[in-house]
Amino acid sequence: MTNPKEMLEVYQFEGCPFCRKVRQKMTELGLDFIARQVDSEDRTRVEKVSGQSNVPVLVDPNNDTVMPESDDIVEYLEEHYS
Repeated sequence: MTNPKEMLEVYQFEGCPFCRKVRQKMTELGLDFIARQVDSEDRTRVEKVSGQSNVPVLVDPNNDTVMPESDDIVEYLEEHYS
């Protein structure tokens, strides 16, 4: 497994099943990450990062990647970190 030089971030909120899927994959891969809580009423933080208001959004500073969509994120994590 590749250990990232910088911490991965995931913009998410706890009640979202798509966010949970991404967190579970990151945990399964043994990745350290920062879970950035996004309030369901105010998503301006995630919009500033990704240009959209949906979660989850992965920020990988190691590969200069910002990625939405849980299935795409899981595939990306498996490709780059397993």
